Amino acid sequence: MAIKEENEITVRVTCSKEDLLKCLVNNEFKEGRTFSLDDYYFIPNNLDIENMTTREIISKAVIIRYIVNEETVRQVITFKIKDIADNGDIISQQAINCDVYKIEDAKKLFKALGYYEIMNIKENDIIYSKDGFQLAIKYIENSDILIEVETEPDTEWDTIEKIKNIISKINLPIEKDQYFVKKAEIELNKILKRK
Repeated sequence: MAIKEENEITVRVTCSKEDLLKCLVNNEFKEGRTFSLDDYYFIPNNLDIENMTTREIISKAVIIRYIVNEETVRQVITFKIKDIADNGDIISQQAINCDVYKIEDAKKLFKALGYYEIMNIKENDIIYSKDGFQLAIKYIENSDILIEVETEPDTEWDTIEKIKNIISKINLPIEKDQYFVKKAEIELNKILKRK
């Protein structure tokens, strides 16, 4: 089992894929590794989701994740714990990951434990880097293009504020008023027909 504690920002891209790639090339970013995620969100059967916020529902979700990373496949059960400020900023977060051998068996186990699949999010990611600084471009199937940047200890981008500063200097085509886009909440709102 692995525990990951880095924080991150996630921003929405405001242009086409082609224009974003031109901007990255113009800023001398180099394309790196690629991977895809197929995330299945399971929540307990007994949740009264009609009387819960989307954020409260997501906080109870277990993600069963199928990751294809170039030539390798990884299957993981993930539970995320986030401390979110009233304004939506993620103050801290933690992901607890447990590798599994068969994703279908993991799904069956959670169904037997009283969970059900509420949504499935698929995405394709490409990592771009410049001088050690990395951006993950996330193409969410039938949805948004997002950019995610994680803090890294002992670097010049080890805090959220430093990452925001670097991103603003690059002048990427992003929504600059929201640095903590929560894709799971966006997608669940669509499923639940909430605004």
